Amino acid sequence: MDFRVSCCDVFIRLVSRTALCALSLLCFFAVAIAQEPAPTTPPTQSAPPPVSTPSPAAADKTQSPAPASPAVSQTPKPTDAKPSDAKTEVSMQDTGTTFKLRVNLVQVRVVVRDVKGTPVGNLRREDFQLFDQGKPQAITNFSLETPETRRERAEAAAKTQAQENDTPPDERVSLPERFVALVFDDIHMRMDDAVVVRVTAGRFIKQMTPSDRLAIFSTSGEVNQDFTSDRAVLERTLLKIIPHPLMGGGVTQCPDVSHYMGDQIENKHDTQALAVIAEEIVQCQYGGDETKLPVAMQMAEPAAMIALTAGDNENTYTYRHLEEALRTLASKPGERVLLLVSPGFLLTTETLEEMNIIDRANRANIVINTVDARGLYTPDLMGDISQPNADSIKTAGFKASYRVSAQFEQQFVLTDFANGTGGTFFHNSNDLDTGMKIAGAAPEVSYMLGFSPQNQKMDGRYHTIKVSLTNKQKFTVQARRGYYAPKKVDDPTEQAKAEIQEAIFSQDEIHDLPLDLQTQYFKSGAEGVHLSIVSRLEVKGMHFRKADGRNLDQLTLATAIFDENGNFVTGGEKVLEMRLLDTTYDRLSRTGLTVKSSFDVKPGKYLVRQVVRDSEGAQMAARNGAVAIPY
Repeated sequence: MDFRVSCCDVFIRLVSRTALCALSLLCFFAVAIAQEPAPTTPPTQSAPPPVSTPSPAAADKTQSPAPASPAVSQTPKPTDAKPSDAKTEVSMQDTGTTFKLRVNLVQVRVVVRDVKGTPVGNLRREDFQLFDQGKPQAITNFSLETPETRRERAEAAAKTQAQENDTPPDERVSLPERFVALVFDDIHMRMDDAVVVRVTAGRFIKQMTPSDRLAIFSTSGEVNQDFTSDRAVLERTLLKIIPHPLMGGGVTQCPDVSHYMGDQIENKHDTQALAVIAEEIVQCQYGGDETKLPVAMQMAEPAAMIALTAGDNENTYTYRHLEEALRTLASKPGERVLLLVSPGFLLTTETLEEMNIIDRANRANIVINTVDARGLYTPDLMGDISQPNADSIKTAGFKASYRVSAQFEQQFVLTDFANGTGGTFFHNSNDLDTGMKIAGAAPEVSYMLGFSPQNQKMDGRYHTIKVSLTNKQKFTVQARRGYYAPKKVDDPTEQAKAEIQEAIFSQDEIHDLPLDLQTQYFKSGAEGVHLSIVSRLEVKGMHFRKADGRNLDQLTLATAIFDENGNFVTGGEKVLEMRLLDTTYDRLSRTGLTVKSSFDVKPGKYLVRQVVRDSEGAQMAARNGAVAIPY
C-alpha cells in the first residue's frame, strides 16, 4: 500500500514537471513570434487612397461638418494595411504651411485698337513684343479673350456642381469676372456736369453683362453702394450723384481766390497773382481807393493761403475715398477696374498722394480708367455760372487767364492715374457714352500675355513693362505699365500666404497640376446647408523627392468661397504631408488623389476658388467652381 502510494506520488511529480517545461517552451515561442519584425512591403492588391473619398455623395453621407471651420476629409483605413502604414504615408492638417518660392509669372492684359477705336482680334503671339526694364522677355503664355471664351469659362465653372441638372436655369450661378468701381468726383464736379454723367452712367448700367459687378462711390463719401448686379439698385444710387463741395458753393468771396491762384502765390511765388488779388481787395472792399493798396497787399497773402489750404483739403478728401474704393476693389476675385468720372483737380504739391494712389492700384492689379466729366469743353473765361465772380475791369483779364490755365491743368491728374496703371483717359469729347463703354465695359477682344522675368531679384522693386507690336501698325496698345517684383522675406510661411492669397483673389486658372473640382450640397436644417468641395489631383504629374524608400511631397490646398457679388464668405486651408511607398505611389498614379473640404453656408449662389501648391515641384493649380443652393 505504501509502495503504490509512493509510485503514484512519483508519477504525479514527473507529469507536473513535464507540463511545466512544455508551458515554458510555449511562452518562449510566443515571445519570439511577437518580437519578429513586420514586413516592410505592403500588400500589392488595390486599395482606396488614404485620403480619398469614394464619391461626393458617399462622402456627404459619412462626414459630419464642423460648424466653425472646414471639415477635414475622412481617412479610410485600407483593409489590407496596418493603421501605422496609413499614418506614416499620408497625414493632413488644417493649418499654414511652408514651401519653396514659386517662379513669378507676370500676366499682362493687352487691348489693341485701330485708328477708329475698334478692338483688333486677329493678332498672334509673334505679333507682340514685351520688355521688362527695357529687356526683351519671352512670352510663355498667350491667350485670346472674347465674349465666347468668357461664356465657356462660366459654363465650365457651373458644371462643377453635382446637382447642376436639378437647378433651374434662372437660379444658376453667373460667374462674376469683372468688378468695376464707378467713382464720381462730386467734390469737384459742377451741377451741369453731374446731370450729364448721371444720365450717361444710367445707360452704361443697362449694358451690364451677367458677369459684371458694379459699385458706385463718390469722393465726398456721400454715396457708397457696394458691388452688385442689381440694375435697379444701381440706378437708384445714381440719383444721389450731385455736387458736394466741402467748402460750400454759390457764395462769392471778396477777394475771390481760386485754388489755382493760391497755389501760384504760395508755391510758385507768382507776384503778379498776388498783385491781382490785392487789386481785387481794393475794388471790392475799399471801393477802388488805391491808397488802400498797401493794406490790401497785406490782406492778399492770408487770402491766398486760405484758398490753397481749402483746395488741398478737398484733394486730400478725394484721395482718401479713392483709397477706400481701391481697398474694396482689391478684395474681389477677378478683373478689377476703377472708373473715375471727374472734371479733374489740381495737383499743387501733393504729388506723393497721387503716386500713392497709383502705387496702391498697381500692387492690387487694378486698372484706373478716367473720364473727363466736362466732355469737349471750351475755356470758361467767366468761371462757374452758379457762382458769380467779383472781377473788376482791372482784374478781369488776369483772372480769366488764370481760369483757363487751371482748367487745362486739372486734367493732368486724370492722365497720370490712367497712364500709371495701364488705363485709358477719355477726354475732349462729348460722346460720353463711348467714353464710359471704353473705360468701363469689357473689351470685345483682349489678349493675355504671360512671362517669367529672367534673373529676377527678390527686392520688391517696381519694374516697368512695355508692350509693342512687331508689325509697327498704327494701332494703340493698352496694357499695364509695370509690376512689383516679389520681395524675399525671412519667414517662408508669410511668403507662402502672400502667394496663395494672390492666387485666391484672382480668376486666372493655372494648370501646372491637373485639378478637377466638384461641388455638392445637402441641407442640414431649416436654413443651414452643408457644402462639400471634392478635389481630385493627378499624382503622376507631381515631383516627389525620394528619401528612405519613400516618395515625399507636401500639398497645400486653399479654398475660398465668395458670394455672387464677390464678397468673401468663408474659406480654409489644408496641408497634406505625403510619404508614399512605391506601391502606394503607383496606385495613386492610376487612381488620383481625392481630398474633400466641407463648409457650412446658407442658401445662395457662390463662387468657389481653389488653389493647390506642392512644395517639391513648386507647381500650382487654380480652378473656379460655382454652386447655386436654392432657398
